[in-house]
This record gives sequence, C-alpha cells and structure tokens, in this order.
Amino acid sequence: MELREDINRIIGAALSAAQPDAAVKAALDGASFGKGRVILAAIGKAAWQMSRAACEALGARIDTGAVITKYGHSQGELPGLRIYEAGHPVPDDNTFSATRAVQELVKDLSCEDTVLFLISGGGSALFENPLVSPAELMDITKQLLACGADIIEINTIRKRLSAVKGGRFADSCKPARVFAVALSDVLGDRADMIASGPAAPDASTSEQAAAIVKKYGLRLSDQAQQLLLLETPKELDNVEMHVTGSARVLCRAAQQMCRELGYEPVILTDTLNCTARDAGSFLASIARYHADSARSLAFIAGGETVVKLTGSGLGGRNQELALSAADGIAGLTDTALFSIGSDGTDGPTDAAGGWCDGGTRAKLAEQGIAIADVLDNNDSYHALDKCGGLIKTGPTGTNVNDLTVLLIKR
Repeated sequence: MELREDINRIIGAALSAAQPDAAVKAALDGASFGKGRVILAAIGKAAWQMSRAACEALGARIDTGAVITKYGHSQGELPGLRIYEAGHPVPDDNTFSATRAVQELVKDLSCEDTVLFLISGGGSALFENPLVSPAELMDITKQLLACGADIIEINTIRKRLSAVKGGRFADSCKPARVFAVALSDVLGDRADMIASGPAAPDASTSEQAAAIVKKYGLRLSDQAQQLLLLETPKELDNVEMHVTGSARVLCRAAQQMCRELGYEPVILTDTLNCTARDAGSFLASIARYHADSARSLAFIAGGETVVKLTGSGLGGRNQELALSAADGIAGLTDTALFSIGSDGTDGPTDAAGGWCDGGTRAKLAEQGIAIADVLDNNDSYHALDKCGGLIKTGPTGTNVNDLTVLLIKR
C-alpha cells in the first residue's frame, strides 16, 4: 500500500505541473491583437482548459469562438463560446458538424482580425472535415490505430485526407492572422504533427505517405490514393505559433516528487517510442538488475508507445505496458511500475493506465489468468481490473503524452 500511495502522489504532482493554464497565459502575455475581432477556436482533449485560461487572460477581448473536445472533457460553459464534444480516437458525426461550425466562424475575416487557435492532443480526431467519405475516414483511422503505426505516421496519412489538417485550416483563415498556442503531445514537439498540424506548414511529403501505406498494407480507395498525391501547404505567412508543454514537464515533476519521497530518480527519456510490450519488458529488466539495491530508486520515462492489435480485448498502451512489466518483475519485493496517459484516458477505456507490482502475476494466476494470453488478446483492461491494477483519474484537462515510472523502494 505504501508503494501505491507513492504512485498516487507522483501522478498528482506530474499532472498538476502539466496543466496548460500557465503556459497559455504566458503565451498570451503581451500579445497584441490589434483593432480587429478575436475569434477563439480550440481543439483537443485540453481544449476546454486552454480556453478557460484564455478567457481569464483576455476577457471581453475575445469576440466569439468554439471549443471542440472529447466526450466528458468539458467542464461547463465559457463566456461567449460554443462548446462541442465529439468522438475520439475515431471521429464521428459530432466531430464533422463541430468542425464545420468552426470553419464558418473564420469565413470572411479581414486582415485586421485574429484567430486565436488553441491546439492540444486529440485534435486529429476531434477536428476534421474529411475529403473522403466519413465511413472511409473512420475505416482508415481504425486501420492506422490497429496496425502499430506511430503518431507521426498516422498523422502523415490523416492530414492528406482532410480539409483542415496539414496547414489547411490556417490557410483558410486568410487574410486573418492566426495566433496559435499548441500543447505538445508529439515526440519532438513538431508543430506540424500536433493534432495533425492544422496551423503549421507540413514537413511531411506525399512520398512518405505512400511509403506508410505500403509498410502497413493499408486499404484505401482510389479517391484516397489520389489525395495522398496532393501536397499540403509548405509555407504559411499568417501564423504565429507557440508550442508549449511536453512529456518533459511530466518527467521533471515526477522526478521532483520521487526525490521528495526518498527515491533517487533517473529520467531515462522523454521520447519513449516503441511497442508497449517492449517498453514494459525493458523496464522490468532494469528492475531485475537493481533488485539488490540498498537504495530506493525511481526510473522515469515519458513519451508514447504503440500497440499492434492482435486480439479483440479491451485496453490501451499504458495498461499493456504495465501488464507486460508485471511478467518481468514477478516475485520482486517492494517493486512497482505504473504507466498513464496524461489526459486521463488510455485507449478506448475509462482508465488513465495501469500499475503492477511483484505480486501481480501471482494474483492473476490464482484466477486462472495468464499474462501472455491476455497480451495476445490485447485485453489488459479486464486483467488489471481483476487484480486492482487500473488507474482512473478522469479527464485531467491536459494532454502531454504518457508517463511511466518504475519504483524500487528500500
């Protein structure tokens, strides 16, 4: 229980540090919007929180606007703004209608007007007006999520099938200026990949998109194949972009709390990028190497792993990472690992992630559950639920990748 209490305190400190309020207000501090209108558009899982911060900073200077976020991530009305909730990770009809409403807001603006564009992770699914049929877009999205493609590869495809991604939204705002604040959930903080870069010149190419289709054997219609050949905007002269927040914020806050709890913390990386199973196995090997340590140790990693679907179960990358580690740390005393998504949701579940300790595998075995079988069926949610290994935070108001921490307590 002491390890579980430490986990809760580390998660609380990391999520508190990653809230976007201060970052949004800092980006807006001293910004000049001239004499024209200010239209706010916010997209992503942190859209409501970022919009509230903007409203507190600018007040009545915001003329009107719209917020699109995931179901359950809105926390009420905001002055002068329309709040929309829509589908994630697969866009739905509410996604499309909300996006069209935002596009209407930025039509016929003048060169004196400003679009205050607040961007956060999840925006790829939540902000979409597809150039293919909605049914095909949903099918392609599901293929990309299931095949093990990373977020850069996924967004390289999605932005070419969209009227708003890959810089096209900012281009449609002309002659108005776009003042963009992006909360990064992308490794390397690439503005053109955060929410598929609706306000950033696109650095990816049609050749790269074609290579991704071939690599994963994606099934696309002739229309979609033709769209992949069309290049996205490579220059945007009406955008001022501020990228803020990242997994590094999570890692540093976790590091500080671990130190306060008596651990010697080591940040391994803030750009973890591999399969969830490999990450769990690797961290378990670290635990085994340090099993004889006389000191309390904490190993911290931020980033985003991937899952290749081979089964029909329920779970997410952080839950799968934790369950994979459980196999490797089985039998180790005073050793635990947790992994969470900073937005509070992991895959299509109500959990932020999962945790395990040296006794997790035995608890599951007592119920006739083999970890290898669970992983093959991608059913980490139900397995962790049976051993008390789910972590549920609810919507957090932020989204800056994932946090994984291995704890060895002495």
